[in-house]
Amino acid sequence: MRARSTRRPARPRADPALPARKRADPALPARQRADPALPARKRADPALPARERARHIPAVALSPIGAFAREHDPDRFLCALFAPAASREAIFVLIGVNHELARAREATTNPMAALIRLQWWRDAIDEARAGRPPRRHEVAAPLHGAIVAGMLDPDALLSMVDAREVEAEDGIASEEAFVAWLRGTAGGWSAAAGLALRATPAEAEALRGLGAAYGLAGVLRSTAVHAAQGRCVLPADRLARHGLSAAAVMAAPGAPALQAMLRDMAAEGLVALDGARHDLPPGAIAAGLPAVLARRDLARLAAGGTVAPRGRGVADRLAVAWAGLRGRP
Repeated sequence: MRARSTRRPARPRADPALPARKRADPALPARQRADPALPARKRADPALPARERARHIPAVALSPIGAFAREHDPDRFLCALFAPAASREAIFVLIGVNHELARAREATTNPMAALIRLQWWRDAIDEARAGRPPRRHEVAAPLHGAIVAGMLDPDALLSMVDAREVEAEDGIASEEAFVAWLRGTAGGWSAAAGLALRATPAEAEALRGLGAAYGLAGVLRSTAVHAAQGRCVLPADRLARHGLSAAAVMAAPGAPALQAMLRDMAAEGLVALDGARHDLPPGAIAAGLPAVLARRDLARLAAGGTVAPRGRGVADRLAVAWAGLRGRP
């Protein structure tokens, strides 16, 4: 009787017609790695539908500050992926700085401590501009490098710090102050990002308006979260016109009168966003993409729906990808 062979059947050899990079790239779906008929240029072919192109965007190896941006601000991180590669790290740094500034009040128990944290960031920016050594901090160190390299404008960064001071006060008194706060914080991020992406000062101001709309959507969708933290950043005069106060919002963020006010503010935000400038230079599109999410959030809120403070569905992400690929927020 012939002995049975114990040799294993040979594995199929890799198709030599398929580029090695495609065979080894784990970011690509298995079908694309195995299909030698799918050319690499298909991933960037402008003749393909935007959704098809979005499926073939290669994976990006993230730096530490890029990973920080993805973890703490996934909305803006997604938008930053549409920035030119040479400027993308600077946008990641800007996302990190904005996160740290927003935490100045959230992470402290009293207003004075928040102001001290803001001053720490002012000093870090001024030291980088003066050419002094960087501070040992996961965001301050790459911030120093971006400023020294001329990738971020120190004055735009300092304006973002200044705009956060109102958060250390006992609420925002008027709608005028509320709008100024939105334009300085979320709007300030978009303006600073635009400058980093070589937008003109006029284009950066247009981006400020788009960013402010994203900030408004963030405030409206986070009212309950802020209330749980003992905070209310809605304008006091508007609350008073609806028979409300900051204390009432914190006590009952689901009150019908408050929800009606939030719907009205969302509808007004949509009108303002529709009237804003959207013709941006292609290289600066990443700075304006938060407006895509703002429009979707404000529309839901104006219709009486809800938007989770964090987390995005596929439709939101595809909307950003489509706007980024066509170059218009």
